[in-house]
Amino acid sequence: MTEWFLDGRPGATVSADDRAVQYGDGLFETIAIRDGAPRLWDYHVERLQTGAARLGLQVPAKPALRAAVHTALDTAQAGHNRCVAKIILSAGRGPRGYRRTGDASPTLLTGVAEARRLPESSYRDGVTLRLCNTRLALQPQLAGMKTLNRLEQVLARSEWSDDSVFEGLTLDTDGRVICGTMSNVFLITGQALATPAITRCGVSGVMRRHVLELLDRAKIECQVRDVEVGELWAADDVFISNSQFGILPARRCGNHAWQTGETFRRVEALLRESGVAEGPA
Repeated sequence: MTEWFLDGRPGATVSADDRAVQYGDGLFETIAIRDGAPRLWDYHVERLQTGAARLGLQVPAKPALRAAVHTALDTAQAGHNRCVAKIILSAGRGPRGYRRTGDASPTLLTGVAEARRLPESSYRDGVTLRLCNTRLALQPQLAGMKTLNRLEQVLARSEWSDDSVFEGLTLDTDGRVICGTMSNVFLITGQALATPAITRCGVSGVMRRHVLELLDRAKIECQVRDVEVGELWAADDVFISNSQFGILPARRCGNHAWQTGETFRRVEALLRESGVAEGPA
């Protein structure tokens, strides 16, 4: 269970009039806490601030956000050293109707929960994916952001109950590969890397950004572009990224299988050198 804090007060509840409850009017970030510190903190704050600006929301200053997270960590019963922190920023309470009045104070919720540990085999041997039937609608105004409305991901994740399937990949309504229900996806063909552009829909993950910046510094080209389904099946290797687990190689998706190669292991090594050390050493 997640322990929630509102303005530093544990156990606080949100009004039914809050626009997060009424319309999903807000944003969230899910942050890995490792050794007591929020990982990729600057990336999370920047995405939250950028998303808030695009939605016209007020966002607390960076020191206030950090103070809210650390207050929750210091108070919560979950292990402080390794856990998950979640920030929810809502447009706040308001009257009935879609129009914001402009005088509402934003709601800032902070939650802390235990971190899930994946088995070493997931990092060593890879995970099983599936291709979801649920398509992501094209909406460039919301692309990249982690809005509170995740119904497409809820529907996609509801398509399977088989625990052997770790993640589902989603396409947009034009049939392009976009991302997973909780992850971003990378393809390796030969020594060339590619990841879908998140310009029409989907979430631009902080771990995706981190991997792209590591690749750029290592002078390893990774194209950010439209990816067709046929390219996914033709790839030599596929991996997914997420703020909590880092990166994971994909073993198979339906009847298609991939072999984890040297290029993935090089990316994995770059990630480990940067301080993101999930899975076996």
